[in-house]
Amino acid sequence: MSAAPGRQRAAALVLAACFLWLVSGHAAESPKTLLMLDLELIDQTRPGEEGPPPPVERERLARAGAQLRDEFERNGFYDVIDAARAAPAVERARASYRYLHDCNGCELDIARSVNADRVLTGWVQKVSELILNLNIEIKDAQTGDVVLRKSVDMRGNTDGTWKRAVAFLVRDMREKGQGGR
Repeated sequence: MSAAPGRQRAAALVLAACFLWLVSGHAAESPKTLLMLDLELIDQTRPGEEGPPPPVERERLARAGAQLRDEFERNGFYDVIDAARAAPAVERARASYRYLHDCNGCELDIARSVNADRVLTGWVQKVSELILNLNIEIKDAQTGDVVLRKSVDMRGNTDGTWKRAVAFLVRDMREKGQGGR
């Protein structure tokens, strides 16, 4: 019968330790919110040609962006905000800038318009049908500080190479502890 008070004390100590651990900030924080702007294509194979990318590459950009959003959420890197909420701000910025990754800070204003902690701009640079690279840059929406910049080279312009590039980028972020910055 004397074992019961000992168990109660042990349970109380465990609860107290858990409480102190939570209060001291060691508990997992909820992920930061991220506004992920649509991926863009810089096609150096069509010099001087303006306009949207060809349909096949528009589809690849959309699929790669969706894969990146899904992987970020699945890995708990960020709470990705629905980009549709930022559509009016994006349209205003697009009226003045061709690329949102190079718009003199307009991406920060867009992120702030939806109360995002972070904003991701991403682009695929197409040097040729064989040489491409996927680039992302994540900034703190309040300060404009770059918290992460990554690039992955692709060899070949196929659905498979784009998918593998996104998977590698996310895996590398996970392995290096770069998610959620």
